Amino acid sequence: MLILFGFRTAVKELFRRQAVCPNCGQHASQRVDERSSKFTVFFIPLFTTRRRYLRTCAYCGVTAELSRSEKNALA
Repeated sequence: MLILFGFRTAVKELFRRQAVCPNCGQHASQRVDERSSKFTVFFIPLFTTRRRYLRTCAYCGVTAELSRSEKNALA
């Protein structure tokens, strides 16, 4: 019997906001993405194992990880 299982990572853009970048200090567009890893069996996602939020500055391109509360404050 053969069982195929693994993990799949999906990236979804949540929103964009104008804010001050903590790296470069410029008032620029900040893109907030959700990166979620899901456990799959036979290529069917069953449940989410990890969820991370990332903020990317449009001016300097630096990506920083956000907590859930920081993501909610930006939204």
